Amino acid sequence: MKPIRPLMCGIVPPYLLENIARRGSERQQAAATRSLALDLVHRQARTAGRPTVTVTVPAEDGPRRTVATADGSTTLPGRVVRSEGEPATGDAATDEAYDGLGATYDLYLSAYDRHSVDDAGLPLPATVHYGLDYDNAFWDGQRMVFGDGDGELFQRFTIAVDVIGHELTHAVTEATAGLLYQGQSGALNESVSDVFGSLVKQQVLGQDATEADWLIGAGLFTEAVQGVALRSMRAPGTAYDDDVLGRDPQPDHLRGYVETSDDNGGVHINSGIPNHAFYLAATSLGGSAWEVAGRIWYDTLVSGGLKPDADFATFAAATVLAAQARFGTAEVLAVRSAWDAVGVTG
Repeated sequence: MKPIRPLMCGIVPPYLLENIARRGSERQQAAATRSLALDLVHRQARTAGRPTVTVTVPAEDGPRRTVATADGSTTLPGRVVRSEGEPATGDAATDEAYDGLGATYDLYLSAYDRHSVDDAGLPLPATVHYGLDYDNAFWDGQRMVFGDGDGELFQRFTIAVDVIGHELTHAVTEATAGLLYQGQSGALNESVSDVFGSLVKQQVLGQDATEADWLIGAGLFTEAVQGVALRSMRAPGTAYDDDVLGRDPQPDHLRGYVETSDDNGGVHINSGIPNHAFYLAATSLGGSAWEVAGRIWYDTLVSGGLKPDADFATFAAATVLAAQARFGTAEVLAVRSAWDAVGVTG
């Protein structure tokens, strides 16, 4: 088994927090500045390296969840408040984290026969109430960590189950294709997390591809924000347009690809292109998106044929091959048409 290497990729992109640090209220600026500083600390820790985690498949299938609270500190892991099988605590963040970890585990097991994020039964620990008004959530290679938000722009980060699915999928990607977190491979890394984060939410809600909202992080913003979510897979570039947060910069087509040295080469921005391709494929195929389109993307991820520096065109070709290997002509055409429509192929 390939071990999961340390990884820290926050759900909120740095450019959005930088906008808040410049334009927000005094409290918003302070929260965003602290959040950026903490994110930097965790990225540096990832670069320096931490012990990898390897486990064996447990005797019985099922998640092994542990939720701790940092009680507003930045000390990890914190004080354990709920373990696997224990009843709800009444603390919203604790119980949402517990349920979201389970929902992500359930999607991967039921749809793809994957035993936890590493396919070897890795326990799923989490820490809630991290930091003071911390405006982010992340997987650090060992656990999920959730802030409570500043209360003015962001609510608690456990409120959106797709955020939990997104962050845990970074661990799946690291354990499989190992897509480098830079440029197009980094944008694919982010997109894959959005894809399966959305599928976690769709399975929880019992939605098919046409019923889903295809929003990432819906519910995170307070009513003060002019926006509906962090990202939209249906219509990249339309998730928010706010005086403080700025305007959603995601393109929906390769012609809008953003060349930048920020955000690891625009990984949170340019992920809109493969995100939209998946949305087009999934809605074209219809039904439960995790069953066909999601299966194709999952097969691509675990095939062993992707190099860590894969670009959009390479990934697109791999999804076509995955569709051919498992399904038929209709599925192949839907996947090809989706990548054509966003300008990656065709």
